[in-house]
Amino acid sequence: MPTWTALTHTAGQASAEALTEACEEVLVPEPMGTGVFEIEDGSDRWEVGVYFTESPDEVGLALLAAAHGAEPFVISEVPDVDWVAKVKRELTPVRAGRFYVHGSHDADTIPEGVEPLWIEAAMAFGTGHHGTTKGCLEACDRLANDGFQPHRIADIGCGTAVLAMGAARIWPVTVLASDIDPVAIDTAEANIIANGLDGRIVSLVAPGFDHPLLDEAAPFDLVFANILKQPLIDLAPDMAKHTKADSRIILSGILTDQADEVAAAYRDQGFALDRRDDIGEWVTLTMRRT
Repeated sequence: MPTWTALTHTAGQASAEALTEACEEVLVPEPMGTGVFEIEDGSDRWEVGVYFTESPDEVGLALLAAAHGAEPFVISEVPDVDWVAKVKRELTPVRAGRFYVHGSHDADTIPEGVEPLWIEAAMAFGTGHHGTTKGCLEACDRLANDGFQPHRIADIGCGTAVLAMGAARIWPVTVLASDIDPVAIDTAEANIIANGLDGRIVSLVAPGFDHPLLDEAAPFDLVFANILKQPLIDLAPDMAKHTKADSRIILSGILTDQADEVAAAYRDQGFALDRRDDIGEWVTLTMRRT
């Protein structure tokens, strides 16, 4: 069944909420839902969204917008799309070094000589298609090719646990994978089991390194942290406390114009930059504890 959206902008939260209430009370057919969202650019402009399962009353919407001092509504029909099927078609397998990240729909395409990582397409972040995930997997692959042999590994902000699983495929050690989001950990645990790595990866709900098991396992030889610029900077002192001399850290979730600032924060904590890799607008930093 197709749906319709009607979007407009207005000044101030009170005006936006009043327009939303009027749409719910006056329009026929009635909207299936409404939403009010602040445009976070400091302009105090708000977006009003009205959603319908039937073609909306365009005249009624125009009158309500004018009465509340809003811009004219932009009305769009959204076709009925099987989004999961669409994502499966469009998210083709990703090769990142020795790793081959794929969904179940591509399980018969796995080539010889790769380390397969099965991540379902519906789990959008951490499928390997994002430049940050691919960059981290390629950095992991390079470390292994260079003969690096970590004995204690952590994946901080693990998401789908794809990086933890990649490390567990290469090195015969138990990997600790933490995330602040319990839903992410549920996803991680399902992926760990689906990839036959149950017992090789311990998943934890924790902000950063703040968990007794992470404290007990430290110092680590290898740590992944694919998060965002500011959380990475905030994590730098704890990263230094939880890693040993000559350890490696792989950092991503960093835009190209943020990389120098992140690298500087870690240099201040005793890390040296081994390599920077850019994929599109995203950067992966591989650093060494001096």
